[in-house]
Amino acid sequence: MGMREQKRAFILTRLIGGQLTAYQAAELLKVSPRQVRRLKASFSREGPAALVHGNRGRAPANSLPEAVREQVLGLARGKYHGFNHQHFVEKLLEEEQLAVSRMSVHRILRAAGLTSPRTRRPAKHRRRRERMAQEGMLLQADGSRHQWLGADGPWLTLIGGIDDATGTVPWAVFREQEDAQGYMEWLREVVSRQGVPLALYVDRHGIFLKSSRDPKTVEEQLLGHRLPTQFGRVLEELAIRPIYALSPQAKGRVERLWGTFQDRLVSELRLAGVSTLADAQRLLPSFLAAFNDRFAVPPAQAGSAYRPLATNFLPEQVFCFKYDRTVAADNTVGFAPHRLQIAPSPQRPSYARAHVEVHERLDGSLAVYYQGQCLATRAAPPDPPTIRARSRTRPAPERPGPPPLTAAPASQPPPPTPADRLAWKPAANHPWKRSLVARK
Repeated sequence: MGMREQKRAFILTRLIGGQLTAYQAAELLKVSPRQVRRLKASFSREGPAALVHGNRGRAPANSLPEAVREQVLGLARGKYHGFNHQHFVEKLLEEEQLAVSRMSVHRILRAAGLTSPRTRRPAKHRRRRERMAQEGMLLQADGSRHQWLGADGPWLTLIGGIDDATGTVPWAVFREQEDAQGYMEWLREVVSRQGVPLALYVDRHGIFLKSSRDPKTVEEQLLGHRLPTQFGRVLEELAIRPIYALSPQAKGRVERLWGTFQDRLVSELRLAGVSTLADAQRLLPSFLAAFNDRFAVPPAQAGSAYRPLATNFLPEQVFCFKYDRTVAADNTVGFAPHRLQIAPSPQRPSYARAHVEVHERLDGSLAVYYQGQCLATRAAPPDPPTIRARSRTRPAPERPGPPPLTAAPASQPPPPTPADRLAWKPAANHPWKRSLVARK
């Protein structure tokens, strides 16, 4: 089973054991309570095999033919250019005799980058949301940039999260900037200490979600959808549901947490005389323990919704940056300034032209994977341009120069200075002062 089916099996097991209600399971699985009852009955009867959908791998029976999709795109770009989506659907039925639903047209045009010229923004309505029932169902994550070490200290970013059910902070990490590596380090500690949460509430930062204004890559255009970011890919592999807030008020619990930390944590760091990022990170565990004891609230339902890690789980294969590369003809893989030499293996003596995945781990090390298997690599010998560049940076060898000048004897007068030369005047009998006839 994949991570999605494992997540469903975990929730259904807790439902059968009486630790969750049908409505809570429906909210976590994003299905109706009736569907939850069906899944529960199938899971009890057939086991985990019931969670694998029977239509997996088959094309939908009601999918539009590719010719109809191309016709819709051609009409939207040509004859009906500038029509909003609803008007365009009406014209397709009236003028072109094409019965296509509005949502199908909307998906086709959005995939091609054709948005409706007229959009209707619904009125905003906010209300206080109740906390989740159990610890681990939802974590709100964010980063706060502040002068945590005092007014004279550097600007640092504190990356952390708060549990929605209990208000506890499972972990936090100081970083110089708000970056994807900081969030990966934070989530890795949370997963190793508590388990895998069910959902993560974040904002629409580029670390979590690609902007719709950014142009699509060639691969995204071919796939018809956006590829996840590096951190978004980590959430997919862990089957953590991301929830993207549309405003700071939507994740107000973590926003208010930073207000408390900027008051209490700054005072604690000043009291301890902390002046560096490393010392601040060493003080965080004790501060978080005291904070959780002081401000935690009991959950509505006892127990924990954190999912345990599998016995074969390797964190370095998940919490890393992954990049696709093609192996060169000499079995080398280039990655920024590095070039790795792939060694032959019993399964495949040569990996030339193979598509591999380079993992840049959080500690800076590199690993090359092919079809899920880590390949043996070492640093490749440098190429001629690199050797020439290195040779130019070396200091030139010392060469014997002219012998040093010896000091003039004390009896000789010192050489005249420029000022002495300007003040010198020729004598009266100097050849310059005699006429040419007298010299002859």
